[in-house]
Amino acid sequence: MQNQDSAAVSNFDGLITSFIGSGVMAEAMIGGLLSKGVMRPEQIIAADPLPERCATLQERFGVQTTTQNPEAVRAADILILSVKPQVLDRVFADIGELGSLPKLVISIVAGATIAQISNGLGNPNVVRSMPNTPARIGQGITVWTATASVPEARREQARAILASFGQEIFVEDEHYLDMATALSGTGPAYVFMFMEAMIDAGVHLGFPRRIAEQLVIQTMRGSVEYAAQSREHPAALRNQVTSPGGTSAEAIYHLEKGGLRTVISRAIWAAYQRSVALGAGKKVAHEPRVARNPDVLEGDR
Repeated sequence: MQNQDSAAVSNFDGLITSFIGSGVMAEAMIGGLLSKGVMRPEQIIAADPLPERCATLQERFGVQTTTQNPEAVRAADILILSVKPQVLDRVFADIGELGSLPKLVISIVAGATIAQISNGLGNPNVVRSMPNTPARIGQGITVWTATASVPEARREQARAILASFGQEIFVEDEHYLDMATALSGTGPAYVFMFMEAMIDAGVHLGFPRRIAEQLVIQTMRGSVEYAAQSREHPAALRNQVTSPGGTSAEAIYHLEKGGLRTVISRAIWAAYQRSVALGAGKKVAHEPRVARNPDVLEGDR
């Protein structure tokens, strides 16, 4: 009887997966695929323009590497696009007609629509996905969708790949991908910034930075795990630690007075607009910032 790992590998037996772009997220995906036994090192090709990056990945994972995108695409049964959206058109031009060869294309390019990917590669079998950086430790979450032309067997392969570095959620409507980009894809940045602010506040109170960092990190970790296990609404959990007239009530009063909820909501909405604009090939203008004289915009000075 096969164990789970060997069974997982057998689903990809004889198949080559090529990464175009081998940055942080590609490295996280490669690590997940190998650690979960979904693929073997010889089944993965990592393409990157920097030879030193290729050398790093080859040394760490034992995968094949190349600085030539066409070489990686030509060999690929499954192609994973993991480049920045700003260079996507150059990648399409570099690959040329070879983009139609892979049996499955998985994109993690922020804002790039299925139509852009499919037309750019001449390939109808496209999965669009949005992972996030906790994938580096196997704790990511990925929202994904697929074109109607992707066969069920290929969808299951995509699901196995995306599940190798965390949770995955399939959605029918592609519009959810721009929403996921703003909420979960960009979400770690919001969390890290909040952590940074709490740590700085702890230092301001008088804690050594190392103690402030330990207190904040464990508080965040414990709170998230408690929320996940309790399955109660966050408002109910917050009320549990908010005594009338107490320290939590005083702190929350100032957070609300400072517009924390509004700022977070506006930030996520702005990220969503940016994702939509990237998909449309447009730039999104920054919201005008008010200068010291409220009648004068900074851009008019």
